[in-house]
Amino acid sequence: MSHRIGNALVIATALAAVGLAIKQNTHLLASSPAHFALDRERCFGVARAGRNDCGTALHACAGRARHDAAGDEWLMLPAGTCARIAGGSLRSAAP
Repeated sequence: MSHRIGNALVIATALAAVGLAIKQNTHLLASSPAHFALDRERCFGVARAGRNDCGTALHACAGRARHDAAGDEWLMLPAGTCARIAGGSLRSAAP
């Protein structure tokens, strides 16, 4: 019986230490979700058919692109990513 009490005491002490460590170090975490926000940009000409992020002059909804890599269809990507994608452009090639 004393073996079980000893194990319970060790576990309780470990949990208390973890709780104290979390309490002491929560200031290291971001205080607002905006801290994790990325700058984003529209990247035209890289969306696959049915995978675009928003509407164009031809339709008003996301997911309605009819062709792969259409110049007027876009995806919202982290800033700087579009320039590294073959066929990606920051400007629409709308007719």
